Amino acid sequence: MKYLIYILGFFVGSNGLVFGQAQKPVDQCVSCHNDLGTAEAELFKHDIHFAKGISCADCHGGDRRATEMEQAMDKKAGYIGVPKGDQISAVCASCHSDPEKMKRYHSSLPTNQFENLKASVHGKLDLSGNNRIVQCTTCHHAHGIVSVKNPASPVYPLNTPATCGKCHANPTYMRTYNPSLPVDQLEKYRTSIHGIRNKKGDPKTAECASCHGSHDIKSVHDAKSSVYALNIPATCAACHSNAAYMKPYGIPTDQFEKYSRSVHGVALLKKHDVSAPACNDCHGNHGAAPPGVESISKVCGTCHALNADLFSSSPHKKAFDERHLPECETCHSNHEILPPTEKMIGTSADAVCSRCHSEKENEKGYVAAQQMRSLIDSLINEEAKAQMLVSEAEQRGMEISDAKFKLRDAHQAMLQSRTAIHSFNEEKFAETVKPGLATIAVVKSEAKGAVEEYYFRRTGLGIATLIITILAVSLFLYIRRIEKNGQRRIKL
Repeated sequence: MKYLIYILGFFVGSNGLVFGQAQKPVDQCVSCHNDLGTAEAELFKHDIHFAKGISCADCHGGDRRATEMEQAMDKKAGYIGVPKGDQISAVCASCHSDPEKMKRYHSSLPTNQFENLKASVHGKLDLSGNNRIVQCTTCHHAHGIVSVKNPASPVYPLNTPATCGKCHANPTYMRTYNPSLPVDQLEKYRTSIHGIRNKKGDPKTAECASCHGSHDIKSVHDAKSSVYALNIPATCAACHSNAAYMKPYGIPTDQFEKYSRSVHGVALLKKHDVSAPACNDCHGNHGAAPPGVESISKVCGTCHALNADLFSSSPHKKAFDERHLPECETCHSNHEILPPTEKMIGTSADAVCSRCHSEKENEKGYVAAQQMRSLIDSLINEEAKAQMLVSEAEQRGMEISDAKFKLRDAHQAMLQSRTAIHSFNEEKFAETVKPGLATIAVVKSEAKGAVEEYYFRRTGLGIATLIITILAVSLFLYIRRIEKNGQRRIKL
């Protein structure tokens, strides 16, 4: 074979012609490894770099045209051998971080992947303390690299879960880096709506990189992470708010818009309360699936435990189960959950109760709704009156701190009444409201007494001032009379 190469080389002129035809210079690295039948050579035949004319020497160094192994692999010719550790990614970055080189290969790939990798959670030091945890070849492989759009690629959407799972589903390996990180994400993902569709061959459904990113993966606690609490709704919305992308699945695409207006969305997105629920708190993250009709109350109940307990013992529990109605969602909606108000309870046209209860249908609940609305209206109105009296007394400078403190207890009773509504039992509801009304009555009495005392003091002060004024004038006149009498005596 070597002699054949020499003969071919003899016929190759400086202009690269063989028998009058233009030929590419023979790549001795590829030629030799093909002859040896190495696994790397076989993989490289299908590599995207091979298709673009990139040689072994472009990564490993050396002289690709040298026919002798010693010359081809001479360090003076730049041969570095098999890159190790961080040198692997540095070799990849020599092209992939150079916009001019990438342009010559007609590549539209971004040239910041290496910088992103170094700043990512995978860019931290490995156990040796000398190299990054992950190198380019960890995910893309070395000699059989193909486009991410190629189904044979380990980072093709259908293959990404298994690629990530090589490390993240390995308890022994993950324990050395982050013992608190679960290693069942892949197992959970396979049970999710996304995972089931992914396994069936749908490359559009979300996989690891869809949510976490690829080269720029950051810790969930990093505010820049796509899965940081404040960013999760927007991450999910990247797909779920795209009507064209979601059209084949036949599900709504207004969830993010509704969530943004909800009490949860306002708390998370506007007030930046990271404890407020986002998409994954209700649907799950790796095991994402919409909660079933039967489990909605359990999902809501993880935060709203008291409400869930009251509802489970209420007459509505059986009625909802018989009609296969989702418990919390039926009254509060799902994505657009608005702050609860007294308008939700009662028998008016805009009340939630009137959807099922009327004077002719389910009338027992209709009467109960009327009574509960009457009680809560009384509590709200009386609290407002008490607040006005307390404010009036304060403005007049009266000491009213004790009544103000009691008014807080009354307001707490109103908040508790909104929870007690979920029992849908007017007697239990009254037990919550009536102590609040009693407290308000005391507050009103004390505030009214303070205002009356103010006017009493003001009246007394006026009378006292009048008396003092009369005495002062009388004294003044008396003194003047004495002075006049004295002057007359002197003249006499």
